[in-house]
Amino acid sequence: MKAAVMHEYDGAVPLSDAPDPACPADGVVVAVRACGVCRSDHHAWKGTDPDVELPHVMGHELAGEVVEVGPDCRHATIGDRVTAPFILGCGSCVACTGGQATACDRQEVIGFTAWGAFAEFVAVPRADFNLVALPDEMDFVSAAGMGCRVTTAWRALHDRGAVREGEWLAIHGAGGVGLSAVMIARALGARTVAIDVSADALTMAAPLGADVVVDANEYDDVAEMVRDATGGGAHVSLDALGVQATFENSLRSLRKLGRHVQVGMPVGSNTTVPLQLLDLVYARQLSIHGMRGLDASGFAPLMQLVASGELQPGRLVTGRIPLSEVGAALAAMDGRQPPGITVVDELDR
Repeated sequence: MKAAVMHEYDGAVPLSDAPDPACPADGVVVAVRACGVCRSDHHAWKGTDPDVELPHVMGHELAGEVVEVGPDCRHATIGDRVTAPFILGCGSCVACTGGQATACDRQEVIGFTAWGAFAEFVAVPRADFNLVALPDEMDFVSAAGMGCRVTTAWRALHDRGAVREGEWLAIHGAGGVGLSAVMIARALGARTVAIDVSADALTMAAPLGADVVVDANEYDDVAEMVRDATGGGAHVSLDALGVQATFENSLRSLRKLGRHVQVGMPVGSNTTVPLQLLDLVYARQLSIHGMRGLDASGFAPLMQLVASGELQPGRLVTGRIPLSEVGAALAAMDGRQPPGITVVDELDR
């Protein structure tokens, strides 16, 4: 098969010939039709993810068709149109049977602990537990654009943040997951403030449903501006970037009893940050929620929104590239990337 194989960190990712994946006895092989290029892939490419070992194939926002089914897989059939969460649970531990497979101690992570979907084919183990069927209304590019960003934003709002109709949501970072949160919040009836340093990202946020957009370059105190705009502070706030400044702004933008959700993955110097425990968490009675991904059991209500037309993840896709341009797309993330989501939709060149 053709695959974008990483042989060094922070370097070229050439299109190469690679062995086809073996089909797990309890899993499937998926012919990849589209795959999103995510900020998490950039972390892996930079060498900041300890799970990644070279040589390696990244890519975890997959959509495709089942082309091989293992003998112990009961529910998948050849030709099924599918996706999968990037965190694959074991299916049998307490976390998995309790509907929280993202906390599975025996998890595999597509594109990180195992080879991923920047390739013509990818293996998905324990397919009866981890595979997700695509609605007929969803094309492969839209499904890849949904990827981990829409699913992560969905769990951040629906589960961890428990955002309710009429509440204010502050989104610190209007990248792929931030823009996804704007769309989902609108579908859930919440009001949103989208904050970023990119004028292009904020221009995209408004038609997706943001009630207020804030250029962080224009304010000395972003959190104070959010509190003013929301009549006392957001009920829920997401740090969708994962750096100290957005973490602090997210907490400080909340009203009393507000809920912060940490969505952006901190790396480097941002893995440990100071926390105003007394003045913020204690005095304002704030809740802080960590989160990482969405497991297969949580896809159903999200897919219902997609099937009904209330949520259109294809609107987030702003770029399509062939597999051979993955390396260039990752390198571009070193600077200020364009708004929206880039999807690989040609896997053979």
